[in-house]
Amino acid sequence: MKIIYDNDFDSYWKNETKQAEDKKTEKTVKKIITEVRAKGDAAVRKFASKFDKSSPERLEVSLIEVKRAYDELRASDPALTEALEFAANNIFRFSQKQKEQFADFEYEMDTGLITGQRVIPVERAAIYVPGGRFPLFSSVLMCVIPAFCAGADEVLFSSPPAANGLPDIKILAAAAIAAKAAGITIAGNENAHNNRFKVFAVGGAQAIAAFAFGTESIPRADVIAGPGNKYVAAAKRLLYGQVGIDFIAGPSDVLVITDNTSIQSADIIAADMIAQAEHDPDARARAIVPDKEFADKIITAIEKRLTTLPTAKTAGASLENGLIIVCNNREESIRIANKIAPEHLELQTADADTWIPQLKNYGSLFTGSLSAEVLGDYSAGINHTLPTSGSARFTGGLAVRHFLKTVTTLRCAQGEGFEKARNAAEVLARAEGLEGHAQSAVLRENK
Repeated sequence: MKIIYDNDFDSYWKNETKQAEDKKTEKTVKKIITEVRAKGDAAVRKFASKFDKSSPERLEVSLIEVKRAYDELRASDPALTEALEFAANNIFRFSQKQKEQFADFEYEMDTGLITGQRVIPVERAAIYVPGGRFPLFSSVLMCVIPAFCAGADEVLFSSPPAANGLPDIKILAAAAIAAKAAGITIAGNENAHNNRFKVFAVGGAQAIAAFAFGTESIPRADVIAGPGNKYVAAAKRLLYGQVGIDFIAGPSDVLVITDNTSIQSADIIAADMIAQAEHDPDARARAIVPDKEFADKIITAIEKRLTTLPTAKTAGASLENGLIIVCNNREESIRIANKIAPEHLELQTADADTWIPQLKNYGSLFTGSLSAEVLGDYSAGINHTLPTSGSARFTGGLAVRHFLKTVTTLRCAQGEGFEKARNAAEVLARAEGLEGHAQSAVLRENK
């Protein structure tokens, strides 16, 4: 864990944000994309044999298996099932509220000139969630539910196959719970089929490529969303334009701001930093504190907690690159926070509400001593799929809007407003040297 002072931050940050090119990963992913585009299912199975735990002959997972996974989880772990269902309900309610903020409208600019907007869901949304050592079954809820709430005609879901040829059982159960929360029925019998929800056992960059182009078994999607490793991120970046994506996610990060009037204890801040660090050795846990004495207390609390933490190896590796910035100036704390643009920003200060208007760059904001970031990760209803690596400077987290298109409309009738607009279009077209445009406007002149 490194401690620096606010006047050293800018030079530190300049070096911290230098990004090395990963040409090896990009080369591997380009090969996968090329083969999946050319050979479809055969290429998907080839790369599954190479990268995944199995290569199932049937890529689509029967909804009977999805329902069976839910029933098994409910029988073996009712507390987890109940927690997932509680979280799913909150995510659904929040996503529905988000959807309400997007509305069709028409606006008469002037007589005869009527502009408008329509909000249209994508036809087919694809969700990818990785497996790995810690299957992110909570991410299934976070990604699938907003896609359904947006009104997508069809939601495709994929996760890597385990040794039995199926995605992790908890991931499959979470898929059933997400669908159920969104009002999608999954029957556990031979008639188990739903035209709005399809599940696939495909992993990695090959899953992204399959969704982008379509294969014999996997339909082509309009938008792909969800987390993944560096190969998944590279595939999304390379295929953007061929298919829509949510954003490119990197290692997770958190920034905790506290001041000398905070009631927060060093132990709570340490716990929150560890919670972020245990995601990944590349995760970044940072804090802004009022003095070095408090920074030392946080480090001591971290070291104590790591001694009994099951994930101490991962968290410890991450925290070696953690950062505590000593800054007793409110304006400078805000400036630094906006420059970092954290994925998660915890504001643990007195009069926190007065700080908020000046904080511009973050994926999600957690205000007050009770607002632990872990609640946002799992159960409060807000989405945990958030911008990382400073990209909160220009985008927010995954939301219903990622599965919606706001398209504009124009309806004209004879009138003074129409004639003014037509005349202006004619003048502008000729000024740009586009005579065909000008003539198109002239033909509509009111004579």
